[in-house]
Amino acid sequence: MSDVADTVRLMRMLHTSDWHLGRSLHGVDLLDHQAAYLDHVVDVVRTEQVDAVVVAGDVYDRAIPPVEAVTLLSETLARLAELTTVVLTSGNHDSATRLGFGAALMRERVQLRTRVAGLDRPVEVTDDEGGTLLVYGLPYLDPDTVRSQLAEPGAPVLARSHEAVTAAAMARVRADLAARAGGPRTRSVVVAHAFVVGGVASESERDIRVGGVDHVPSHVLGGVDYAALGHLHGPQVVSGPAGTTMRYSGSPLAYSFSERHHTKSSVLVDLSGEQVRTELVAAPVPRRLADVTGTLEDVLGAAGAPHVDDWVRVVVTDERRPQDLYARVRARLPHALVVQHRPPAAVGAPALRAVTAAADPVEVACDFVSHVTGARPDDDELAVLRAAHEHAAAAERSA
Repeated sequence: MSDVADTVRLMRMLHTSDWHLGRSLHGVDLLDHQAAYLDHVVDVVRTEQVDAVVVAGDVYDRAIPPVEAVTLLSETLARLAELTTVVLTSGNHDSATRLGFGAALMRERVQLRTRVAGLDRPVEVTDDEGGTLLVYGLPYLDPDTVRSQLAEPGAPVLARSHEAVTAAAMARVRADLAARAGGPRTRSVVVAHAFVVGGVASESERDIRVGGVDHVPSHVLGGVDYAALGHLHGPQVVSGPAGTTMRYSGSPLAYSFSERHHTKSSVLVDLSGEQVRTELVAAPVPRRLADVTGTLEDVLGAAGAPHVDDWVRVVVTDERRPQDLYARVRARLPHALVVQHRPPAAVGAPALRAVTAAADPVEVACDFVSHVTGARPDDDELAVLRAAHEHAAAAERSA
């Protein structure tokens, strides 16, 4: 690590998230590339003498992952446990129950945090120099699922919002830290899977709105030395309260073309002296992502030439759709994942808005209603649309 403090090292941690094991990219199986990234993680842990690895949610891409993804995770955890302590939390893509199955049977150096109960009991990691790191793992806190569990005994159910449930969880974390005050010197980390205000999203994060709101104010996660965040796929720092460093590690691979300019990485965190110091460790890149736009002649010629080995999204702009368009593009650009014909827009034609995984499903439904009826839904109709979406989302979570 190039900028390690000169003081005695207290603890070193590797922060990663959003592995999405089992995910594909426009039909391309990414499991081999995910395996290469996990080999890289093991190498970093060994080379940098990492004391703890934290994985901030979305370990799998869906609630019922493919067998190959489960096998890859099992083998990776076994390798990491030989070298360090691993703390995994569940994200909104994971089934907390399935990911957490057998948590009590895991070896001591593999800690799964998928339940609300015990979120204020940290994983304690110690080093040879007497330093202690307290890692509080918060599973993804879906307000509809956990707001009763997180309410204080005898108190009303919490408000139906990400802010309310995250604040209640952090109140428990801070209470545990306060009870430890005056003891040996420690560092504290909270691992959270949430959309924190100030973070910048891409197109591939699944919408998590409840009541139309998906954000958590950054001050809610204050009171610890480092907040290891997951959910947003771009590596980024979030401005938080004084004394707390907040960062998204981002996903290890690009999972949409909106992420083509990301530098994928993990975060090496050095908790030395009085300052938390971080360094991004670049992840291996299987192929670059690129956009190629132009006439078919351009695409097959100069515009496409630099991208023969890239995963590309091609937009062909000829006035008329060329014959055998897909076959001709793939012959020149064998890794083209998306091929579209988009002639120059007609004057006065309505602008089209792309619908991505991050789009608010209720807003998409409102656009459809407007398109069909010529008018936006009124308040009563909007309430029906939102209730229908949230009912469907709840059914998916319980699958």
